[in-house]
Amino acid sequence: MKDDDLEVLFVCDKGFREQARGIMNSVSAPVSIATIPSGKLRRYAHFSWWHYVRHFSIILQNVADSIKTAAGFLKSLWIIMRFRPDVVFAKGGFVCLPVGLAAKLSGVPLVIHDSDVRPGLTNKLLARFATAIGTGMPLENYNYNSSITTYVGVPINSSVKPITPALRAAYRTELALPMDKKLVVAVGGGLGSVVINHAIIDTALAHKDDRSVLFYNVTGIKNFDDAVARADDSDRYKAVAFVYKDMYKLLGAADVVVTRASATTLQELAGLGQAVVAVPAKQLGDQQQNAELFAKYDAVVALHDDTLGQVLDATLVELLRDDERRTKLASNLQRFARPHAARDMATIIMAAI
Repeated sequence: MKDDDLEVLFVCDKGFREQARGIMNSVSAPVSIATIPSGKLRRYAHFSWWHYVRHFSIILQNVADSIKTAAGFLKSLWIIMRFRPDVVFAKGGFVCLPVGLAAKLSGVPLVIHDSDVRPGLTNKLLARFATAIGTGMPLENYNYNSSITTYVGVPINSSVKPITPALRAAYRTELALPMDKKLVVAVGGGLGSVVINHAIIDTALAHKDDRSVLFYNVTGIKNFDDAVARADDSDRYKAVAFVYKDMYKLLGAADVVVTRASATTLQELAGLGQAVVAVPAKQLGDQQQNAELFAKYDAVVALHDDTLGQVLDATLVELLRDDERRTKLASNLQRFARPHAARDMATIIMAAI
């Protein structure tokens, strides 16, 4: 679906501006970028009320971020008045809340998409105002109004294709990665993960004499220098701060992928048909439920933040040695692939105008 008259404005938090520019430079249609102040409500799945009392700084951060969200709402109203959109599409996440509320107040149709098994707070709040809703998982996982809700899957890059030995080799050639080694790719989400960084580096250092494997780590921009220093120039390990374009090629080049359990990443890996070790962030209930669902169907190996450093090495050694196990994991994960999710979601968005 392509419309030459289509104008797109991507609204994000100021902290994501540079990554957004890099990503949007690679898309086929021109996308403008606007930023708003925004904040998130810190609710940790492993915290009781007493934890919040003991960590009073979290309460202060929530208060400060509530003020940011209010400021973001006012700026979102200004953006909508100036840009005059026909529809607002909210993908979830704390940045979407002020924009979605501004759309409602301005009378602009609002379409939301929920990637995760567990709906996030933002989408729970915006769902009551939505014209249409798309979900990343089957509808039985949600309590949304069924008359406006459609299971579409999670939109991913249309270039994502199931990995074959020939395609994996082509990606490795393009990315200048070795053909004669097992490749473990670690990705800690858009901002990176210190927990995954440390665990994958420690694993790489434990295999410094093993010439048969390479560990490739996408560290996150803020964590890059620390990750490089910690790796101590190991030639079993390569780090990059962020991948702006064609991330699917790096994921497709791997033999095993270690990743956070965001629905979008897992859906892209399902489209590729890869063997995955999923490490949900312990403070994010949506990721925990994503990992639990996929592990239930033996589609990923699910590990935990608190014990990752103790078990990652053995888990990867087992997977790298067992081709049959990797193939089974990949096949089970691929059953969740919805290759037409982006097209179907675009149809819903255009219908809402």
